[in-house]
Amino acid sequence: MTTPSCPQSSPAEPPCASRRTVLRGAALAGVAGLGAAACDGKTGPKASATPTAPVDLGAADGVPVGQAKLFREERLIVTQTAPGEYKAFSAVCTHAGCVADKVENGKVRCPCHGSEFDANTGKVLQGPAADPLPSVPVRAAAGKLIAGPEA
Repeated sequence: MTTPSCPQSSPAEPPCASRRTVLRGAALAGVAGLGAAACDGKTGPKASATPTAPVDLGAADGVPVGQAKLFREERLIVTQTAPGEYKAFSAVCTHAGCVADKVENGKVRCPCHGSEFDANTGKVLQGPAADPLPSVPVRAAAGKLIAGPEA
């Protein structure tokens, strides 16, 4: 079976694309679109790494002593290191700006490229991220956790 030739009306016109080239381009465009959706303004590099206003995270007892909790929508991780002592970090990975998806065994995990951070310090445990998670002020007030700058 022969492939039909692609007529070219003048030397200035580019040659016709093969079916394979067109399909490959369409597939790459779809993958690029998925990447853009995965790192949009809420979860991508353009997302603010730390809150610019106070954020109510709910009941302070929602973070048990010695454990960490991911507040994915707020892009924060909060740990209670000792009774009444809280630490918070941005959940936005310092490598590519994706938001962490899991906190287990004291480790914060980024789903995009596998970076891991210490939930108690924000330090990088596994790359490709090279920088620690930024610290965020957090306090307990009237039984609620409030992260970010004071109003």
